[in-house]
Amino acid sequence: MGTRSVFLVSALAFGFAFLYVPILLLIIFSFNESRLVTVWGGFSTKWYAELFRNEQMLEAALVSLRVAVTSATIATVLGTLSALMMVRFGRFRGRLLFTGMITAPLVMPEVITGLSLLLLFVSLDTMIGWPAGRGVDTITIAHTTFCMAYVNVVVQSRLAGLDRSVEEAAMDLGARPFKAFMVITLPMLGPALVSGWLLSFTLSLDDLVIASFVAGPAATTLPMVVFSSVRLGITPEINALATLLVLVATVTILIAAGVMWRQERERERAVTKALRAERGD
Repeated sequence: MGTRSVFLVSALAFGFAFLYVPILLLIIFSFNESRLVTVWGGFSTKWYAELFRNEQMLEAALVSLRVAVTSATIATVLGTLSALMMVRFGRFRGRLLFTGMITAPLVMPEVITGLSLLLLFVSLDTMIGWPAGRGVDTITIAHTTFCMAYVNVVVQSRLAGLDRSVEEAAMDLGARPFKAFMVITLPMLGPALVSGWLLSFTLSLDDLVIASFVAGPAATTLPMVVFSSVRLGITPEINALATLLVLVATVTILIAAGVMWRQERERERAVTKALRAERGD
């Protein structure tokens, strides 16, 4: 092994260690008997039991999951539609303004986004009486607003690389544009849609700044509860919560990867079958 290879392997190992060793330590200390997170006092699962008895944290977790699933789903639909418009419609009047409005949440500081949405909701409440107080609905709208921008980027890049000849061939054979899109284009967009949804779900579940502006007393997200708890000192209970979140994220990623792998295999089989039929095998 040459010097260059040793350096590349060492750099790769250092990068992975820098990313994952802290997470591994967090998981290990979630089973710590001692309340001091820096002192190992023996193996115990009591902090998981304490976590599941913490009603405030469990309620906040349910709120965060509800908001994340809803906002990720809506953002995926809206982001896909905006990406289709930007890729398939070419140049149209107001395209520059539309592009700027879609991509603005990507570069806008979260403090500015949260403050502007807060002022919007307060103004709407004054003028039309909706939303009557801030809560789950306002958090969902706020998260959908910035998650949609990320979905748009992911789906737009996938659309730009698609071969439209397959969709056009389907329409030449009699399929209507909507059916051709649903049967041909949408399955080809599957990996991008799953990626966009997972990215939106993660961003929504992790958001603290924007949620702090648009959440009211009736709705508190999990990051807000964790942040308020950490300011008083980190406890093994927080480590247990973080370990469960890592587990959920890992399982979700594995399931999504399995679904995308299966779809890719099915697509490859369909292409191979079509090529064989064309050759008369």
